[in-house]
Amino acid sequence: MARIAGVNIPTQKRVVIGLTYIFGIGSYHARCIVEKAGIPLEKRVFDLTDAEILKIREIIDRDYKVEGDLRRQISMNIKRITDLGCYRGLRHRKGLPVRGQRTHTNARTRKGKAIPIAGKKMATR
Repeated sequence: MARIAGVNIPTQKRVVIGLTYIFGIGSYHARCIVEKAGIPLEKRVFDLTDAEILKIREIIDRDYKVEGDLRRQISMNIKRITDLGCYRGLRHRKGLPVRGQRTHTNARTRKGKAIPIAGKKMATR
């Protein structure tokens, strides 16, 4: 099993797909990394040689911010706008959608499970 950037890459998958298991690398960047390393797109992870794995590792370390560093940067950005007290920071603080989505009916991912209001009557016919 190949271990790149602290993540175990699944051995049966193609290299391009396996690299997307690393936080911060999507399908586009995975394809760019494989092309820079000179590895065929259809090659599987278990077919990689140690030299190819090392080449992928070096490219990721040199050109991309992934895993812990990226998570730290994202959390620091959120903390910065929260401390500023700007509108986006207030939305983060309250746990509401930040990018202008409606909250009257949806937004359950950010708001959590709906809490029933005590004493509210059900509509009768």
